[in-house]
Amino acid sequence: MQNVEFLYYLCSPRTCVRGRAISMEQFFRTHDYLVEHLEASVRRDLMDEIDWSSRMIGIKGTRGVGKTTFLLQYAKEKFGRDRSCLYINMNNFYFQGHGIAEFAGEFHKLGGKVLLIDQVFKHPDWSKELRKCYDMYPDLKIIFTGSSVMRLKEENPELNGIVSSYNLRGFSFREFLNLKAGTNFKAHRMDDILKNHTEIAREVLSQVNPLQYFQDYVHHGFYPFFLQQRNFSENLLKTMNMMMEVDILLIKQIDLKYLAKIKKLFYLMAVSGTSAPNVSQLAAETETSRATVMNYIKYLADARLINMVYAKGESFPKKPCRVMMHNSNLIYTIYPPRQDRQDVIDTFFVNSMWKDHVVHKGAKGWSFLVDGQVNFKVATQEGKTRVQPDSFYAVDGMEIGHDNVIPLWMFGMLY
Repeated sequence: MQNVEFLYYLCSPRTCVRGRAISMEQFFRTHDYLVEHLEASVRRDLMDEIDWSSRMIGIKGTRGVGKTTFLLQYAKEKFGRDRSCLYINMNNFYFQGHGIAEFAGEFHKLGGKVLLIDQVFKHPDWSKELRKCYDMYPDLKIIFTGSSVMRLKEENPELNGIVSSYNLRGFSFREFLNLKAGTNFKAHRMDDILKNHTEIAREVLSQVNPLQYFQDYVHHGFYPFFLQQRNFSENLLKTMNMMMEVDILLIKQIDLKYLAKIKKLFYLMAVSGTSAPNVSQLAAETETSRATVMNYIKYLADARLINMVYAKGESFPKKPCRVMMHNSNLIYTIYPPRQDRQDVIDTFFVNSMWKDHVVHKGAKGWSFLVDGQVNFKVATQEGKTRVQPDSFYAVDGMEIGHDNVIPLWMFGMLY
């Protein structure tokens, strides 16, 4: 074993002495073990969308969508066992006493080229430390993960102009279908779906009936940990609590005594459906002010626990027209579960659209307005429909559509 000394503790065969040194080999061993035992069933499309030539790359995403797996997948695919790439996690207690830049310097001395930093926000002054790395080691690439709550450039001016930011989302219905059915369907742009949905549906139906998998997806298909041999609902509940306790309280620096109010607010909105929030009533029930309720709603949206839908031309801090769960899996995990089918399919539609499109409240008679131009009616059944310019129906339970009537599942093919 290569004996590379690093400032921390020296663990001899008999003793562990404070203030001496720890071997960098421990970090390499952890990296090797994680890469070797990586189980990644789906290769995420983001892997091909990132410009890997950038010197500093930030990958944000809601808790539980697979950011750690994504980093390790990159290491395995691009470097294998090459030690010029190293994965580290800020949960390691070593970093409570040492800076990221200090560690990066030691890694750089050993020929390190790519440092993968998981949960970077858990290190004090993380943004300043990243800036030091950027300035001091011009041939070292840093790729880090962070919470969706983080505002990399707005709240961390030292990173302006040097970081390329990307978002990793949970599984789309297309990714879930490919995994479960063994297919290899590609993503489609919205324009393609609107114009050619019948042909796309026929292609899919020639290999698999997507409706056989759709309910499983809306129930438990968004978060990759459905692949684990554990209770999905309990795992998701734990993740939801971590979103509030860590992603909101820690990053937004909110006192712990307000956690119960944030959780209660989330629960009240979850069981009230997808209507406009009654801010005055919510303020009374949580014993806070209207302004505080609106701030908490914004934090919950940043954490990807809810989505806020506004009328065109409006935005925060105005009250949204509708508040819904960020994805349909969350609906089934709230107790008591509110499983109104219209709420479920509206949530699925908005979440599928949100990656590359802007969703507003629709005009009278329509559910949503997408990109300020296209009206959609999300419906549980076809019913009476009329072909109108720039208007479409997304219908639940339909295998193949016609004219401006499109199967709802089709919008799960957008990414």
